[in-house]
Amino acid sequence: MITQEVLNKIAQTAGDAILKIYNSCTDMEIVEKSDGSPVTKADYQADAIIQNLLRAKSSYPILSEENPVPYEIRKTWTRFWIVDPLDGTKDFIAKNGQFTVNIALIEDNYPIMGVVYVPVSATTYYAQKGFGAYKNDIHIYNRSTRKELIATDSIFHSTEETLTFLKDNNIANIIRFGSSIKLCKLAEGEIDVYPRFNGTKEWDTAAGHIIANEAGCKLIDIKTKVELLYNKKDIKNNYFIASRNNLEF
Repeated sequence: MITQEVLNKIAQTAGDAILKIYNSCTDMEIVEKSDGSPVTKADYQADAIIQNLLRAKSSYPILSEENPVPYEIRKTWTRFWIVDPLDGTKDFIAKNGQFTVNIALIEDNYPIMGVVYVPVSATTYYAQKGFGAYKNDIHIYNRSTRKELIATDSIFHSTEETLTFLKDNNIANIIRFGSSIKLCKLAEGEIDVYPRFNGTKEWDTAAGHIIANEAGCKLIDIKTKVELLYNKKDIKNNYFIASRNNLEF
């Protein structure tokens, strides 16, 4: 079993490789995937590092954004790693620093361990079920009781539905973040709610999900009205609302 410390180090090692490309003057080698989203050599290098290090220390299978696995193979998995080697590729390309490395362990359809590493700031968010959430080894928890709610929204992926939700709930204070940083900011109490009304996939949310859960927050699927599930036949998440536990929408 990989310890939290080892998992954090794996994410940091991948983040260091990403940062070298980010800070260099070399071509990022940007290409477009079949779904229109961008991918760079940093995505692939980070993925190779994470997969090699995980396989060296764990026998659990791996589901990665850069190496998806057909449902017919993974449907029997009860424990597996889920990886987004570079979450926020558009932020990486835009050089705004708002990108992360995400790794989580899924058990019976829920994340039980995860790390989100922010390479530019060398910030490590992590959590394990029942052991709390941490930012650079300092315990974090969303203890906000704000009535004037603060929301977060995506830098590149906002939607009209999101803006309508914010308006309908009289939320005027909006801070935009990239990648899974949004879930981490929720976990540490900087924001109160994160509505997500466009496409995310399981590797986008899994690591941030366990961090948020361990910090007094929830990610509620707006169709099922329960926490997001993982290892679904369709790897896409339904739209969701992430918020502190003491809020209802």
